[in-house]
Amino acid sequence: MKKIAVFASGFGSNFQAIIEAVESRKLNAEIALLVSDKPSCKAVERASAHGIDAFTFCAKDYAGKAAYEQAILTELKNRQVDYIVLAGYMRIIGKTLLEAYPMRIINLHPALLPSFPGAHGIADAYNYGVKVFGITIHFVDEGVDTGKIIDQFSFHIEKGDTLDTVETKIHQLEHKHFPETIDKVVNGC
Repeated sequence: MKKIAVFASGFGSNFQAIIEAVESRKLNAEIALLVSDKPSCKAVERASAHGIDAFTFCAKDYAGKAAYEQAILTELKNRQVDYIVLAGYMRIIGKTLLEAYPMRIINLHPALLPSFPGAHGIADAYNYGVKVFGITIHFVDEGVDTGKIIDQFSFHIEKGDTLDTVETKIHQLEHKHFPETIDKVVNGC
């Protein structure tokens, strides 16, 4: 069984969806570790509630990105992690992890890439007035949301949709499709 590490910086609703998919055997993988740059975030609580090890850090405690990524890499190697899954991790992945996990770092983005990359994909798309919203699951490379696309899922905006209702629909797509896509990638389906 492949081992994954999930990286998260916040509430962790996608992390929870991954946990539930693993527990229900819809995702055939082991969550070996949660990595978080926010030691007191909800995702860390979720890991604890499910008996999942967590490695937390504060970037300012390290000399730079390479230093904290080396600490992360040590934790990943100690647990023989096969894939990294970014689920709301708000730091750009650097050279240390990219070189150790080429084409094995999977990210979820709440817009249809290549349009609307970056931290505010949903709001940017909504403010632009797009009629089709969606999510993109892609491999991570050295750019911001520029890696090879694995899959995309979408829906048309409906009359009366607000930014809040669009965000809710995006999260529903994420929670359904992210775990199943992770399963396809890590198990070669």
